Parts: sequence; structure tokens; C-alpha cells
Amino acid sequence: MRTFLVVNPRSANGDTGRRWPDISAAVSKSVGEVGSAFTDAPWHAVALTAGALQAGYRCIVAVGGDGTLNEVVNGFFQVKGGPPADASLAVIPRGTGGDFRRTFGWSGDLRAACARIRSEETRALDVGRLSFFGADGRAAQRYFVNVASFGVSGQVDREVNRASKGLGGKATFFLASVKAMWRYRDQAVRLRADGGAWQEERITTVAVANGQYFGGGMRVAPSADPSDGIFDVTVWSGYSLVDFALKSRRIYSGTHVQLPGTRTFRARVLEAESDEEVLLDVDGEQPGRLPLRIEVLPGALRLKG
Repeated sequence: MRTFLVVNPRSANGDTGRRWPDISAAVSKSVGEVGSAFTDAPWHAVALTAGALQAGYRCIVAVGGDGTLNEVVNGFFQVKGGPPADASLAVIPRGTGGDFRRTFGWSGDLRAACARIRSEETRALDVGRLSFFGADGRAAQRYFVNVASFGVSGQVDREVNRASKGLGGKATFFLASVKAMWRYRDQAVRLRADGGAWQEERITTVAVANGQYFGGGMRVAPSADPSDGIFDVTVWSGYSLVDFALKSRRIYSGTHVQLPGTRTFRARVLEAESDEEVLLDVDGEQPGRLPLRIEVLPGALRLKG
């Protein structure tokens, strides 16, 4: 299986670019000759992935953080006819957040990542398809494999993107969350699951989870399974900055689902709309706002590991 590495040299606060010779040598030693390319702009990984698949590569490795992985996933769906049935996705985690890998219990160890790439074993990976409105006001579509959310999480993304990540993923996201929640007030939204009745409520954040973690280690959906064909949805309401501080241990452990102000349900399709500007968070990026429709594509990709 021909292998191609899509590399974000700026991930891990630039350490990926500095360590690239070592990373490349380790992968080549493990699986033989590989193709590779560096990203040099937002959304570049999408084009690199689609191009590699069209050129006949069948194992595409995302080398970077959750944002890089999201772009690589979107690249699979840029291929005419959709993701090739014999293609697979692999990950060398190099980000500051590392939320996707946590669901699978993967460390950031390079040797372990190389072993996953070398393995012939793959697992089914569900993919979320998100239709929404971009920052320019135009209808847009995006795919994700971890968590899409809206509310204060979108505001947190804004803060994270403005900040240096030199403190590491967890500290960066924690500080960004504090800044965002200091200003945030719950927003009024209308939600509909699987074509049922619309429900109106005020929300701090709604997380539509394929994986279990977001925000640099918050276990927002502790029961989520990325291969079960359905989303785990978590709704936080009435969370203030004080609540966030007092409940942070339970948010990171996943036991927050037992607390007042948190409710959970499962759905294959979720729709949301609002009369306010409600910002999105998609695998750690902030691509736009409500209204939205999210649907699960069961087993749409094959994941190495």
C-alpha cells in the first residue's frame, strides 16, 4: 500500500518542522519509501490529500494536530466518487490538543504511530457531514471525525487562534476557555434530532460527538464510539465561568454528564438554528455559524490502528 504523509510543519508549536528529518526517517524505516508534502496555508492539506489519492496512494497519514487531521479527512471527500474503498487514513499525532487520539488511547509516541501505519489492520470510522454558513455568509459543507460543537466553544476557538500555544494544548485551551466564558452568555437556539420536533433552549455549548474529547482533553462525550454509526450529543446549559472552574475536574474526567446543567442524547442527524450569531467549533477550528445540519456517515473511512 503506497503511503503519503501530509505534514503540517507548524504543528506542535513548530516542532514538527524542526523534527521532520527524524519523523521521515522513522516512517521510512518502518514502511519503506513514502511520499510527503508540507502544508503551507489553511486548507492546503485538503488538496494534498485529494491529489495523493488520485495519484494512487492508498494510505494517507495526517502528521499534525486535530486541525490537520480534519483537513485530510475533507480531502478524502474531494475525490470524484468519494473516498476510494481501498484507501485508509492514519495519524501521527503532532498537535497541541490531541483530542482525536485520546478516544483510542494513543500516545504521541512516534514508534507507536509507525507501528499503526505498518499494520494491515484497519477499523471502520464514522464521519460527520456538516452543512452550515461560513464567515462570508455563504452556505458551506465540511466533514469531521471527532467533535463538532457550537456556542461558547466557537468563541474559545477564536481565543485559541489568537494565542501562543507555547504552554501546551491543555493549558492553552483552558486559558482560552476562561477568557471566552468571562464574556459569554447562554444563547437561544432551536434543536431538532432525527427529524423530530424542534426544541427551544438556551445553551452554553452543544457538542455533537463522534469521538469523546474536545477542547484539549475535555471528555465531553464519555460514551461516544467513532464506529457505532450514531452521534453522542451533549448539551451544556447555564455554565458560567465559576461553574466551569468548579466543574473542570469532572469535565475532564467525563463525569460531568451526571451533573445538573448537562443533558445527553443520541442522534444520527441534528439540526440547529438561532436568531443570534452562534459560532461553530469543528475539530478545533472555527469555520462559521448556525444554522446547521449534521449527519453521520457510518463507516465512511477506514482508520489504521
